[in-house]
Amino acid sequence: MSVTLAQVQQQVDEYIRQFAEGYFPPMSLVVRLTEELGELAREVNHSFGEKRKKSTEPIGSIALELGDLLFVLSCLANELKIDLSDAFSAVMDKYETRDIHRWTPKFPEQPKD
Repeated sequence: MSVTLAQVQQQVDEYIRQFAEGYFPPMSLVVRLTEELGELAREVNHSFGEKRKKSTEPIGSIALELGDLLFVLSCLANELKIDLSDAFSAVMDKYETRDIHRWTPKFPEQPKD
């Protein structure tokens, strides 16, 4: 199933609003983001790095860790009233203009005659 960032934010908001506690404060959410990023790093390291899992450790999921990051990021954006779609569009515009000549294109444009 494909969802938009707006739908992700809406679904997270509907989930959070059913609890009296509501959203954590922004600083707590940033700490949670850091925690979730550490868990992602651990899974990536176990899958692709030098530090393999011990046989006694449970199997993890990089996909679920990315999902956790998206959930907490959505919480932070919602708490700060930031539309992630708008933020993402602005960032892509920045990369596509500022960094236009930073990387080597796979398919360089042909010179015009």
